[in-house]
Amino acid sequence: MLETVQQRLLTPVGLRTLSRDHLDYKPKYFGDLRARDAAYHQGTVWAWLIGLFIDAWLKVHSEDSAGARKFLEGFVPHLDEGCVGSINEIFDAEPPYTPRGCIAQAWSVAEVLRCWVKTAEQGDNGQRTEIRGQRAESKVQRAEQPSGKS
Repeated sequence: MLETVQQRLLTPVGLRTLSRDHLDYKPKYFGDLRARDAAYHQGTVWAWLIGLFIDAWLKVHSEDSAGARKFLEGFVPHLDEGCVGSINEIFDAEPPYTPRGCIAQAWSVAEVLRCWVKTAEQGDNGQRTEIRGQRAESKVQRAEQPSGKS
């Protein structure tokens, strides 16, 4: 089942609510109220569902925290969009996975953060040694690069 979910529903920003091959699949959440309501659970990606996927992944691959962490990488660039430092409620089901809905959804943030901590590397003493992540590192790298402006 995990493999099927990974192949049909997993995106870089959460899980689709319906597979692409389903007749009722809607790849985008947009339009008037009726169109949006029709798409809400018919393909739209929900960010918070990544937590359930990672929990399942770790039950099957208990020694692969690094592999589980990779499923969170798609959220890193999103943290610099919209409400900076937060995560949207939902996303379109196809690239570029346009963020939609609430721009700072607590359950999206909570599940990504929970999984980020859960997949952090463990030190020799059992303490979590690194949860800064790529976002902080990429900002440092950008700050160190000359801007070319005088």
